[in-house]
Amino acid sequence: MPVEKKGNKGSSPKIYQYFKVDGDKVSRIKKSCSRCGKGVYMSEHKDRRTCGRCNNTEFI
Repeated sequence: MPVEKKGNKGSSPKIYQYFKVDGDKVSRIKKSCSRCGKGVYMSEHKDRRTCGRCNNTEFI
């Protein structure tokens, strides 16, 4: 029996939460990790920001 593919792999619908578009300008909403560099975003908690890749934590 053939297996059916479900949707597109690799596309993340949550990527729209990382950027904000104002006319012709695009700005980042979330902060990038200082250790990992651009492209790795830190998660926002009520008292800190954490990186899921290197476990870097910044307290606010």
